[in-house]
Amino acid sequence: MAFIGFRVTDQLAARFEAVAATRGGKSRVLRAMVEAVTRSPPGEGEGPGVSRGGSNKVTLRLKDEDLAALDAAAAEAGLRRTEWLVACARRRLTAKPQFSEAQALALLETRRELRRIGVNLRELARKMAEQDGATPADIAAIQSFQSEVRAQLEGVRAAIDGNLEFWESEA
Repeated sequence: MAFIGFRVTDQLAARFEAVAATRGGKSRVLRAMVEAVTRSPPGEGEGPGVSRGGSNKVTLRLKDEDLAALDAAAAEAGLRRTEWLVACARRRLTAKPQFSEAQALALLETRRELRRIGVNLRELARKMAEQDGATPADIAAIQSFQSEVRAQLEGVRAAIDGNLEFWESEA
């Protein structure tokens, strides 16, 4: 990233700092000034709003009570403020569930283990069916275990659906 520097009088610097303090800081104001002076006509080259990399910054101003509500909601979800806002936006834009990394890993591992258990139960049921020594009680027990595994997998699906509903707009 390039650096542009120049000297000004102490009085001009003090006045600039006072103005910049109300507008996000000296660097932000200087960047905006450079962008305004070098702005290309629409559709030509870089200009305001053009991506500078993998992500862009969006600034949001909130009243104190809204910020407190945002912080409470983010803390309740186990996310930082920005993560919570990004999850809201992504949910609305992509219609996909939004989990924290820990939540996503836990759900994936749970689903993987439940599927392994289901495979083992099917294999056990097949082997028992091949043997003549399987009693109706044994087969009923395996079927009960299989039903329980299906119910737990449905619980994982419900967690995903609940996440989708959580991020839905209330408007």
